[in-house]
Amino acid sequence: MARRRREEEPENHERWLVSYADFITLLFAFFVVMYAISSVNEGKYKVLSNALTNAFKNTTAQPGGQPIAVIQGALPMPPRPVLRPDKLAEQKKEERKVEQRSKMKNVADDIMAALQPLVAQGKVRLLETSRGVTIEINDSILFQPGQARLQPESINAMLAIASVLAASDFPITVEGHTDNIPIATPQFPSNWELSAMRATTVLRLFNDGGVGAARLTAIGYGETRPVETNTTVEGRARNRRVSILIDSNRPEEPTEVSPAAVGN
Repeated sequence: MARRRREEEPENHERWLVSYADFITLLFAFFVVMYAISSVNEGKYKVLSNALTNAFKNTTAQPGGQPIAVIQGALPMPPRPVLRPDKLAEQKKEERKVEQRSKMKNVADDIMAALQPLVAQGKVRLLETSRGVTIEINDSILFQPGQARLQPESINAMLAIASVLAASDFPITVEGHTDNIPIATPQFPSNWELSAMRATTVLRLFNDGGVGAARLTAIGYGETRPVETNTTVEGRARNRRVSILIDSNRPEEPTEVSPAAVGN
């Protein structure tokens, strides 16, 4: 009796799927690693850890979460620049300063327009300084020599200035200046008193014209701040003036300094 031929086992044609699955798993892990090291931070390391757990355990990164998807070839988003609080505050402060200076210049232009006849005669000038805008008025149109009472014809001009200043909120400093010719009267023992009284007279008129008293300051400089030489008649006439400073710098809240800090 012939022996039965041993039956051969059928060939498994699906073994390649095992290798393919391993390859896909390793490829997935490779892209996750590349993504994680593109921008090193704690968040990316967590993504790497969760992705590897998902790849080898076939679970989601976190309970109830969504599977992690990696887009091949996608570049990480560059971090957005973040301004530090001190830089941001400094930028806003500078923007406010520019805005305030523009408003202040508009106020000065309105005043110059109101005094156009005097500007044309060279009796009024507009100056820009580091503190703000200064309107310089020759005192010959304001006061008699050696006097601090406004001439009647100048009062309307000063009230026109006051009406413009009253509509703004800038600090106003009125400065009185004289030439170097001494004065010695019972009312004005020196040029200090004369210049201070002239500045105060203009200040009081501004206050009567609607400018808040808290915004007004009067200073008498006497002969100490000439703008021209005092050796000529023209120079002395130029030095006798009243300056109206529209200040762009608002007063800051004072900070008390402790004795210990001063000692250090």
